[in-house]
Amino acid sequence: MNDSNGFQISVLASGSSGNCLFLETPKKKILVDAGLSGKKITSLLNDIGRTPEELDAILVTHEHRDHIHGVGVLARKYNLSIYANEKTWQAMDPLIGKIALEQKHHFEMGKVLTLDDLDIESFGVSHDAAAPQFYRFYRNGKSFVILTDTGYCSDALRGKITGADAYLIESNHDLEMLRMGAYPWNLKQRILGDKGHLSNEDGAYVMADVLTDTTKRIYLGHLSRENNLKELAHLTMVHTLKEQGLAVGHAFEVFDTDPEQATELFSV
Repeated sequence: MNDSNGFQISVLASGSSGNCLFLETPKKKILVDAGLSGKKITSLLNDIGRTPEELDAILVTHEHRDHIHGVGVLARKYNLSIYANEKTWQAMDPLIGKIALEQKHHFEMGKVLTLDDLDIESFGVSHDAAAPQFYRFYRNGKSFVILTDTGYCSDALRGKITGADAYLIESNHDLEMLRMGAYPWNLKQRILGDKGHLSNEDGAYVMADVLTDTTKRIYLGHLSRENNLKELAHLTMVHTLKEQGLAVGHAFEVFDTDPEQATELFSV
């Protein structure tokens, strides 16, 4: 850990097939979600020079498989603390196998959890899960927001996530690719609905509203394999922000993520 003020982060994997983010401070190393196999997450951690033995905890956003697939395995093997809200625990419990009672922790929506030198604020989103919530991390005046898996971003939610130093924001689908693609009609309706996912355009307009002079990095996350392309998501974000008169490439940068490959560790 070489940044004494904020934290270091790697998006280990992001996409419709699996999601996992690593964040560390001088005192804590945590994952947000563990939606791949324990073996794959271990490999991705090794790619950034970290090991699962170093981890302290996993924060869970919601119970969908692409966010919890490896939670139980990692928790049992490395004796990790798992944090989720009560409804998510109820939905997740039958899916992840037995977890020791002392490893189970409740982190309710709208609350702030302090883990040593890290403060974490939880906030609810609109998604078809039991009680989905995402997180804003704070340390020494620095903050990082992760927001994926939501059908829309209300004005109230925009207020909660404004002015972070860095973001992981959902760019799930290109509207035209989704509409013209092979998905059945009911699945298209789910994705496009209020409890689905943000499109490339949706994510870009959210960022245009919430970034400030402190924002230095935007990572595009949770891209659909079938209904998006990295190039499309990236172009849509950059073009929309430029249209809004924002200094993309100067004041801040836009970065891609990958479902199979970790981003380089970056400091916030």
